[in-house]
Amino acid sequence: MDTTDTFALPKADLLRRSLDQIQDRFEDSAYTLEQKIALTCRILFDNGHDSGLAGQITARTAQAGTYLTQRLGLGFDDITASNLLLVDEHLTVIRGEGMPNPANRFHSWVYRARPDVNCIVHTHAPHTAALGMLEVPLAISHMDNCLLYDDVAFIAKWPGVPVGNEEGELISGALGSKRAVLLSHHGLLVAGASVEETCLLALAFERAARLQLLAAAAGPVQPIDPALGREAHDWLLAPKRSVVGFAYYARRALKKAANADCLA
Repeated sequence: MDTTDTFALPKADLLRRSLDQIQDRFEDSAYTLEQKIALTCRILFDNGHDSGLAGQITARTAQAGTYLTQRLGLGFDDITASNLLLVDEHLTVIRGEGMPNPANRFHSWVYRARPDVNCIVHTHAPHTAALGMLEVPLAISHMDNCLLYDDVAFIAKWPGVPVGNEEGELISGALGSKRAVLLSHHGLLVAGASVEETCLLALAFERAARLQLLAAAAGPVQPIDPALGREAHDWLLAPKRSVVGFAYYARRALKKAANADCLA
């Protein structure tokens, strides 16, 4: 039994102890990669990211140069673990029926530029889209959204439908080493180390946009202290925290009868 007097410990030690406890006490996800993708689609749909057939999710597989994605013609609420496509970076279907969204081309550009990225989500979530219509960068000014602190790039001018290599080069270049980018007059893109992390980033992005619009209606949005923002960023993005957070949203999604088929 640990008898350390925690009231005498500095904050840095308490943060470290807490992360160690989370790492020790929670198991990794038991879902397959396909199930994680399907769950992310349902979670995003249930949290307001629906925009018809717009938006994509992709995740790298163990086979070099390939990723899983949804079939064109299916909405996020249609996606199941078994109806995903396996495609190569040229969008050629390797396994599955149908075709991917041609806009997935810019995902291929991001994967080529970022070997650390294993999952990408792009949606036209409404508050993000509204902020993009104003050509205003995303402001991270609340603790809950600090997993995106200093981690969001901005494209101020819309380049048009993102099916060409020009758009892929622009978007991957603007993203740089960050985890997210706001595309004016378009939507959001988040790129994470895991499906779990990417799902939580997408949820946080849209929530941050909503809060920014609400706060800006009352007055100027005030910045947070950069050191505290970075501290919260690193705390919230600890890998096992992403697993725990994703598990909560997955449980919530699976309580809905409409999502009962997504793991099949």
